[in-house]
Amino acid sequence: MTAPQQQSPSTALLTDHYELTMLASALADGSAERDCVFEVFARRLPDGRRYGVVAGAARLLEALVDFRFTDAEIDQLAATNVVGDDTLDWLASYTFSGDIDGYPEGELYFPGSPVLTVRASFAEAVVMETLALSILNHDCAIASAAARMASAAGTRPIIEMGGRRTHEYAAVAAARAAYIGGFATTSNLEAGRRYGISTRGTVAHAFMLLHDTEEAAFAAQIEKLGTDTTLLVDTYDITAGIDTAVRVAGTELGAVRIDSGDVGVLARQARQQLDRLGARDTRIVVSGDLDEHAIAALRAEPVDAYGVGTAVVTGSGAPTANMVYKLVEVDGKPVAKRSESKESRGGRKSALRRHKPTGTAIEEVVYQAASPPELGEHDRELPIPLVRGGEVVDNPPTLEDSRQRLRHALVSLPWAGLKLSHGDPAIPTVFR
Repeated sequence: MTAPQQQSPSTALLTDHYELTMLASALADGSAERDCVFEVFARRLPDGRRYGVVAGAARLLEALVDFRFTDAEIDQLAATNVVGDDTLDWLASYTFSGDIDGYPEGELYFPGSPVLTVRASFAEAVVMETLALSILNHDCAIASAAARMASAAGTRPIIEMGGRRTHEYAAVAAARAAYIGGFATTSNLEAGRRYGISTRGTVAHAFMLLHDTEEAAFAAQIEKLGTDTTLLVDTYDITAGIDTAVRVAGTELGAVRIDSGDVGVLARQARQQLDRLGARDTRIVVSGDLDEHAIAALRAEPVDAYGVGTAVVTGSGAPTANMVYKLVEVDGKPVAKRSESKESRGGRKSALRRHKPTGTAIEEVVYQAASPPELGEHDRELPIPLVRGGEVVDNPPTLEDSRQRLRHALVSLPWAGLKLSHGDPAIPTVFR
């Protein structure tokens, strides 16, 4: 067996084959340097969704910095005959030198919102299509699902714990997107290191089964982690488990976790039992195949926190945001795809959101950037500069800025826009 090749830190091959064949053809006929504008948008929201949440823009900018065709990438493309020598020479000196605007992370988007606008030569812009879409489609889907769950949970915190249910690096990105969406913590240590997100975790059922008795397992955990830890009480019998947990930890026990069964009924019974045993301040954490609908159904139950895994890292049924990357302008002239069901609107666009004096959002206005409408007193421009002349702008929004932005944006939606039931987008998109 041959030894695996050492991976290059470059992100340049995180792309589709046809991006480079388009580049090669454009270089051959002289059209590669034409000034172009590409836009990322979703024609529609996933079925049943009332809004989308922007996430992934910062990750895209980080990946763009490393989007370089080093010797390793050039050698790979040459060995597999993807493109010829002329194109390889061009790629070897590739550096993005254009401009990028976009909705900041934590902002809401709706059908047609120009979430990202890339202005550069055709050659520079087309090769980054797959990279942009793979990051934004994933992260926006996760953040959108997380926001629905956080809204359903209200003030109760949610722990992201989906690392074992997805690709190992997708798990890190998902933890970040879920944090933007309103989750409180993550179980993923790499996300904690990379993004500064608080991490949480105690034990799994394997730890309980390792010990000869439940009492021995609880005692070992308490000895190491203290009484403020969370004890997993449903490995055997929950009622007996709670009795044992309080006997071992005392009434100062931090929390118990229920990971199976009808968690609403079990949480109610657990609360009564804990109170009867004098552990009135012991919290109840529930997990096990929870999504936004399950969390909403638990709103009236004595649950203090939720653990969510599979549903959030898979977008809770919508694993992609359905965003597309479309050419809308060439040399200052609008161009647009006209095929049935996939029509797009030509010309470089921008957007603003209109609000009532009370702060409630009314509509998303998407307009030709060259002809902006008059900005009303309660209107808010949405895109911000992200890249200028190939350089990432200084002082980009922080992760905490993005969380706060989303909180404000959700508060501005009409009440109907926060429903989990199927329906139209929370506000209409108006095209000028």
